[in-house]
Amino acid sequence: MNHEVRIGLVSISDRASDGRYEDQGIPALKGWLDGALVTPWEARTRLIPDERVRIEQALVELADQEDCCLILTTGGTGPAPRDVTPEATLAVGDKEMPGFGEEMRRISLNFVPTAILSRQVAVVRGRSLIVNLPGQPKSIRETLEGVRDPDGHVVHVGIFAAVPYCIDLIGGPYIETDSSVIQAFRPRSAQRPAAG
Repeated sequence: MNHEVRIGLVSISDRASDGRYEDQGIPALKGWLDGALVTPWEARTRLIPDERVRIEQALVELADQEDCCLILTTGGTGPAPRDVTPEATLAVGDKEMPGFGEEMRRISLNFVPTAILSRQVAVVRGRSLIVNLPGQPKSIRETLEGVRDPDGHVVHVGIFAAVPYCIDLIGGPYIETDSSVIQAFRPRSAQRPAAG
């Protein structure tokens, strides 16, 4: 029962997948999760082009065969013709979780008015939560962690605060976070004593 939590990290980019430039999405996701999670975890990564069939295949494989309780994608969520990550995500989901997309856009609007052009979505597939994140490392961190004032106080909570409890509700593992990075919220009835 003490196996590591598996998290799928999917970077979706034509240019990074064919080697024209170095992928920044997966390293940004790994780096943030390493700092934010207290629970041991391991990554299952995919670097793929903006092709709907390839995206759907990767998400299904990570959820169904790799047993990832959480799958985070980065890239492919804008209005450009090649941006098809939301369509692929919705196609493989059992339930849409619209609050995630709404909140990601609200967080990004603290920084850029073009946040309204993002079409990020989140879904549940079986016992996996799949969330589309922005493409830029800075935006990934802000979306997950939230917005801080110059003194470092959180003024807008990031979406990851709700992720561990969502994973609880769909039958996944109990994930704990470093509260100095992001405080995972759970109702009192769902909290467990701190590991140690």
